[in-house]
Amino acid sequence: MRAIEIYDTTLRDGSQGEGVNFSLEDKLAIARRLDEVGVDYIEGGYPLSNPKDAQFFERVRSAGLVRSKVVAFGMTRRRGMAAADDPGMKALLAAETPVVTIVGKTSAFHVAEVLGVSREENLAMIADTVAHIAGAGREVFYDAEHFFDGWKLDPAYAAETLVAAARAGAARIVLCDTNGGTLPDEVAALTTAAAAALAAAGTPAAVGIHCHNDCDLAVANTLAAVAAGAVQVQGTINGIGERCGNADLVSVVANLSLKLPGYSVLSGTGTSHLTELSRFVYQTANMTYRPGQPFVGTSAFAHKGGMHVHAVAKAAESYEHIPPEAVGNSRRVLVSELSGRSNIAALVTRPDVKNDRGLLDKVLAEVCRLENEGWQFEAAGASFDLLVDRCAGTFTPGFEKLAYNVTVESRDGTGVDVRTEATVKLAVAGQERHEVAEGDGPVNALDAALRKALEAAYPVVTRMHLLDYKVRVINAQEGTAAKVRVSIESTDGDSVWGTVGVSENVIEASWLALADSFHHFLARGR
Repeated sequence: MRAIEIYDTTLRDGSQGEGVNFSLEDKLAIARRLDEVGVDYIEGGYPLSNPKDAQFFERVRSAGLVRSKVVAFGMTRRRGMAAADDPGMKALLAAETPVVTIVGKTSAFHVAEVLGVSREENLAMIADTVAHIAGAGREVFYDAEHFFDGWKLDPAYAAETLVAAARAGAARIVLCDTNGGTLPDEVAALTTAAAAALAAAGTPAAVGIHCHNDCDLAVANTLAAVAAGAVQVQGTINGIGERCGNADLVSVVANLSLKLPGYSVLSGTGTSHLTELSRFVYQTANMTYRPGQPFVGTSAFAHKGGMHVHAVAKAAESYEHIPPEAVGNSRRVLVSELSGRSNIAALVTRPDVKNDRGLLDKVLAEVCRLENEGWQFEAAGASFDLLVDRCAGTFTPGFEKLAYNVTVESRDGTGVDVRTEATVKLAVAGQERHEVAEGDGPVNALDAALRKALEAAYPVVTRMHLLDYKVRVINAQEGTAAKVRVSIESTDGDSVWGTVGVSENVIEASWLALADSFHHFLARGR
């Protein structure tokens, strides 16, 4: 087995992504999770760039990491300055990390046009910096910025920069596709060429790979580099990062561990916790999940087409390239107008319905009819369960709506002094209940009035509350007469369920979704 080092830069390169801003506590929490799964190296940031990164390196020393080495990131010394006098070098050593990554210029274009120094001075800056850090007892990785573009422009000079870093003591020479524009066959060829140049110079340094995703090829390029001999892969969890992001370590690790024979990655809990890790980073970064994200997305093992569901029920591998449990994910069967009887049977939990082909067909027909009218049950499992009960004739409502009314009063015309009141009339446990409540809006007022009407008979309703409320216009071309779909997510603290309602009237659509939520909750609790 060939061990591949996993180097995570979520806390540094990932934080450069648009909308990403980790607090100090966020960075520490992510570092602990990375350590748990067995990431080899955690790049914490650039200690000279901001106080937060400097504080991170101080705090992480007592974080109890057992599997991961923490890495400080910095740049080559300033031109015309001794490495020992450079503030950046002092900050890197003060971070007291066992490993330091130095980024330097590999492209002759960048040396001349961006850095503004001679080729010789750039080589000296690389060598002096690496030697100074290595001489202080740190393991040094050298990030060869713009390597692939630089090699294609001037391969001889690009090779000189790599050799300069390696001879000065760099243990890893990391080839960076900084602009993310290189193709996999080029990555493979130039990784081989770089390793050959280092070997010809008699250096022991091995190569690594650091890819950006501007052509949507970061994962493919990373795997191509590994196949060509790279021993270290750098990336971020979920691929977050500058511009289009970095190589997604979730996919890189999963492919190396589960799809490609002969590679060993992660020393901790491993791939079975990848989904958990992915979602933790999304949550910490306050970002939404990517449903279609390979391996760990909520849709990665979701089956909607009837033919697919029928086949998966017989043999999961027919439409799944790996068991979802291998990455900590789970299979989902979706129900829609594209569904067949197999979809319905897979979702129905009641044996009497599951084994009744005629009833399954009835449910399927009703789903198709409602979806044609704009309903959608993929995220509304509770509404689907109630639909099954209604088709089976076993639905016993906890209450019956007799009437409701919602009034909105704007007193000053500015939108500041707006009052909403809802009145509901229900039949509950053989009695008529008539209640009024105010709310911040129509749905909030309806929810409050409904609760008041139900609490006497069902005190348990105080345990449930709404988590999310979404409205989508289905047929916008109809203008103000368009149908709307309301989706509601509710919880009782132990479980979460979704319901849906559709109508030309947004209040009625909201009522339908809201009523289903209460019906579902009461049916489970009675």
